[in-house]
Amino acid sequence: MKLLVIRYSALGDVAMTVPVIDSLARQYPDLKISILSQDFMAPLFALLPTNVTFMGVNQHDYNSFSGLCRIYKMLRREHFDAVADIHDVIRTRLLRPIFWRHSVKKAYINKGRVEKNTLCRKKNKKLVQLKTSFDRYAEVFNKLGWPVTINFQSIFGLGKGDTTLFKELATPIEGQQWIGFAPFAALRGKRLPIKTINEVIKLLCTDHNIHLFLFGGGKKEVQQLQKMAEGIPQVTTVAGRLNLTGELALMSHLHVMVSMDSANMHLASLVNIPVVSVWGATHPYSGFMGWRQSESLAVQTTLDCRPCSIYGNKPCLRGDYACLSEISALDIVRKVNSILANNHEKDSSQSKI
Repeated sequence: MKLLVIRYSALGDVAMTVPVIDSLARQYPDLKISILSQDFMAPLFALLPTNVTFMGVNQHDYNSFSGLCRIYKMLRREHFDAVADIHDVIRTRLLRPIFWRHSVKKAYINKGRVEKNTLCRKKNKKLVQLKTSFDRYAEVFNKLGWPVTINFQSIFGLGKGDTTLFKELATPIEGQQWIGFAPFAALRGKRLPIKTINEVIKLLCTDHNIHLFLFGGGKKEVQQLQKMAEGIPQVTTVAGRLNLTGELALMSHLHVMVSMDSANMHLASLVNIPVVSVWGATHPYSGFMGWRQSESLAVQTTLDCRPCSIYGNKPCLRGDYACLSEISALDIVRKVNSILANNHEKDSSQSKI
């Protein structure tokens, strides 16, 4: 059987498919799974079981009608037996006529828009934990006849990524604590103020046994992070210096990642690293918490207006983004220190065995 799985974007959402698809592939080794997504996301699936293949499309094909026609022709040649549309947007709907053949099984994601609107509405919010994206993805495969139990650990299995992929940036040192920090996000409702970012860096670097790696993307972010790292030997800017494969390898060697509700939270989750997640306009209840990440490690305010958005793309109702400006750098660092202390206790207990 040949199964096509469609999820174009965004990076964090595509990353969230990995635990589900990895588990599906291992539980059904005779099922041939093809992932259709943007080509730069290929490293997310490179280490999955051999019955998983990646079909990459470039940004032009993704955004143009002529490109969609090329994708249409490519998919038609493959003769898939089933299709799982776990994106369900206009572009994926335009491809659906390929699968109108009666013999092709089809299933599409239920995004839970009604529940999400109830969670984010201005008045009478229902603050309850919604179904996670992992469960929503698994539901689609269940509809197609492949129920899946998600038991994913890491894209590197029980190991870590290749250190040679980031050797120009750093080399692991015995006893040194590595922390990742990804303070930015594409949307305003999920970005920490610059002042808070600088305070977090300053507080973390008071411990000389810590090395801090700054993650981000885009020209403006790279410039900002480089400026923040100036004159601090303990800080290395990763942004703009490694490809996705290298970043995943480096993340696997971190002791903890600090990230906004953004793609880096999910990337760190894919390599089994604990994440101190920071939430502004959005909320963990929306179902986008990283794989196996704990809400106890989430940093967030208790404002009545939160959450006001699922994705962080709506203008602030108050106009001041207090959900982000009122987050304390010290609260973030305390969460980090709790993880480092827990790691130290584990290492000490193991050394006594």
